Amino acid sequence: MDIATTRSVLPRLPVIDLAGLRDPAGDAIIARALDDAFRTVGFCYFINTGIDPALLDGVFAASRRFHALPPEAKRAIAMNAFHRGYMAPNTSLIETSSVARVTRPNDSESFMLMHEVPPRDPRFGTPLNGPNQWPADLPGFREAVLAYDTALRNFCLRILQPMALALELPPDALAPYFRQPTTFLRLLHYPPQSPDAPEDAFGSAPHTDYGCITILAQDDVGGLDVRPRHGDWIAAPPVPGSFVVNVADMLARWTNDRWQSTPHRVKNRSGGDRYSCPYFFDMDLDCTVTCLDTCRSAGNPARYQPVRYGNYLLERLDRNYAYRKPAG
Repeated sequence: MDIATTRSVLPRLPVIDLAGLRDPAGDAIIARALDDAFRTVGFCYFINTGIDPALLDGVFAASRRFHALPPEAKRAIAMNAFHRGYMAPNTSLIETSSVARVTRPNDSESFMLMHEVPPRDPRFGTPLNGPNQWPADLPGFREAVLAYDTALRNFCLRILQPMALALELPPDALAPYFRQPTTFLRLLHYPPQSPDAPEDAFGSAPHTDYGCITILAQDDVGGLDVRPRHGDWIAAPPVPGSFVVNVADMLARWTNDRWQSTPHRVKNRSGGDRYSCPYFFDMDLDCTVTCLDTCRSAGNPARYQPVRYGNYLLERLDRNYAYRKPAG
């Protein structure tokens, strides 16, 4: 699908063509488009990313196979203390949402993979730096998931250059904050919601993401809505060959709200199952996020105190996920 066709389908959300990502002139064009999209909406579509479609097909097939397993097989790798493994339905309640009072847990289930931390790594065993878990007797699952995870990590490292240019920084200015990036790949399954479900029942309740950027692959079912600053909820429907990309909280803080972390939600009213694969690409857990010099001035001082990303992330995970709360 070319960009003109895509814009005719989605007149309300920016579409960024990344075909020129591999050269400096292309990076400059992409940088201007990123800055415009992240300032005005905080969401956009990426097309022509160069990510192999076979990897995308593979990770969706792996997700469907995993979620088709018997409940006891999935529960055998229930979320561990390092936020890796199987998250059962109705076990996440977004208490930290800044855009809604959330009273019902999300009607979804997921498999969570984070950045690999081998036992010999000095970080191993520290908060959020532990072993991933894998289902037994599911041949090819691990290979398909890791192949996609690696491709997305490499893509995000490359997109840091036009992001830096967009913020009037040297191309490599953001890279030091991502030498050991914090990453999540979540294989989500949303069962169909009943037509008479309460209005405040969601597959994913209104929220913002925690870290830097999210790269979302979604199937053809739909159900994702976003709410731009000073606007109403609008749909972000599936577009073949595209990814939905959004700014998260730490990137908004880093840019002094020049780029907005936009609320989003999911309701699956399709009558069938919905699958999506969000990839969360965040800075090093030990990174201190301080307002970038190019995003503040005498007339626009820093709005937030510096914060260690790992501390910010742990506080939100501890409040939002049932498995992290004390028994009783």
